[in-house]
Amino acid sequence: MIIQNARVFGPDHTFAHGDLVIREGRIAPAGTPPLPGEETLDAGGRLALPGLVDIHFHGAVGHDFCDASEEAIQALADFEASRGVLAICPATMTFPEDTLAGVMQAAAAHRNTRGADLVGINMEGPFISPRKVGAQNPRYVHKPDIAMFRRLQAASGGLVRLVDVAPEEDGAPDFIAAAAAGGVRVSIAHTCASYADACRAFAAGASHMTHLYNAMPGITHREPGPIIAALEAGAEAELITDGVHIHPAVVRFTFNAFGADRVILISDSMMACGLPDGQYSLGGQAVTVTGPRATLTEHPETIAGSATCLYDCMRRAVTEMGVPLAAAVQAASENPARSIGVDADYGSLAPGRWGNVLLTDDDLTLHTVLRHGAVLA
Repeated sequence: MIIQNARVFGPDHTFAHGDLVIREGRIAPAGTPPLPGEETLDAGGRLALPGLVDIHFHGAVGHDFCDASEEAIQALADFEASRGVLAICPATMTFPEDTLAGVMQAAAAHRNTRGADLVGINMEGPFISPRKVGAQNPRYVHKPDIAMFRRLQAASGGLVRLVDVAPEEDGAPDFIAAAAAGGVRVSIAHTCASYADACRAFAAGASHMTHLYNAMPGITHREPGPIIAALEAGAEAELITDGVHIHPAVVRFTFNAFGADRVILISDSMMACGLPDGQYSLGGQAVTVTGPRATLTEHPETIAGSATCLYDCMRRAVTEMGVPLAAAVQAASENPARSIGVDADYGSLAPGRWGNVLLTDDDLTLHTVLRHGAVLA
C-alpha cells in the first residue's frame, strides 16, 4: 500500500507533504520504491496521523472490559478501531481478586485478529484510597498487596502494564518499589496523598498520574499536593479532555506546565460511549448518561468516567480548548505508546511501526482508518 499526497505527521511532530509506503503491514523507510501493481490511496492532501493509543478506558457500545468475555473485548476492539484508536490498554475497576482474575484470563486469551490491538491492561483498582473512590466500588477497595498483584499479573500472561495505587495507604511504598522493579508503570490514583506522600512515591518508582486533577487533592499555595510533586518529578500526566472533567484553561495550563511530551490524553470511557443517553453501569454501580456527562445515578455529583472516545477527546482539545494540533496528536498516540512500552510498534508513523494511519480533514473529521496497512470498512 502507498498512501500518496498526504500531510504526514512525522516523528519530529511536524507535518510534511509526502507519501507513506507500507510493507507487510508496517511503515517502510522513506524512499522505498513502489512495487509493480501496488495498491495506492490518494489522501487528497489530508492529514495523515498515527493511529491513537488509549491506555485508560473501561468500555463502549454497551460492553465493559470487566465483563471478562471475548465478546466484550472484541466489541471494544472493533469500536475503538472504527474511531481511530488502534491500540488499547483497557482499565479494570475495583473488584475482588477472583473477579479481576477472570478479567485477566479473558485478556490473555484474546488474539488481535481484527480491530484495535489489545496491547496491555491498566489495573486501576483496587489499591486506592477508600476516601477517594470516585465511581469505583468502595466495598472492594484493598490495601496495596504485591502478592495479589503478582497473581493477577500471572493470570494476565504479563499484560498488566499500568497499576494504580494511593501512595498514602499502608504498604504503598514497598508495593510501588516492587511493581516498578518488575517493569510495570506505577501510577498515583484515587488518592488523598500530600505533597510529601507523592514525593516518596516518585522516589520509590512511581512515574505516572491517573486522570490528573480528578480524585486527588488540588493545588494550593500552602498544600501543593500530588500534582506539584508530579510536575517536579517529571512524571507523566493523564488528561480527560471530554469537556466535562477539566476546564479548558486547566487543560492548556497542564500542557504548558508538564510539556507536550509528558501529557497523555485518555478517554476514561464507559459502556455508554457510542450509545444514546440513558441508564448504564460501571463497576457494578448504576450510571446515568446525559450528553457527554456520565454520573453515578445514586450520587449525581460524582462523575463516572466519560461517554466520549479518545479521538473525540483529542479533537475537542484542539478545536475547543486551544491545544496545538501537534501537541494533541502526540499526547494521544506517541506518549501513551511510550508510557506502556509499545512505542516500537505503535504511536507514530516512523519506519518499522505498524501501518496504523488516520486520514483526516483539517477540522479533524475522520475520513479513513488504516489498520496494519489495510483500509477499515
